[in-house]
Amino acid sequence: MAKVSFNEDRCKGCGLCVSACPKGIVALAKDKINAKGYHPAGVIEQEKCIGCASCALMCPDTVITVER
Repeated sequence: MAKVSFNEDRCKGCGLCVSACPKGIVALAKDKINAKGYHPAGVIEQEKCIGCASCALMCPDTVITVER
């Protein structure tokens, strides 16, 4: 099973990873704000991740790590 992790403190909440995920399991945290004042992205259903790394490829700030 793949594991995706986000460096939430560096995420600017642009949402590119959200739209890139084919499984629809990446979302912006509506109830959390990081140190920069943005709603960071994260995986809401880790067990459904297929490890395609589309989210990491779309991230302009390289805050996403995908482990297969």
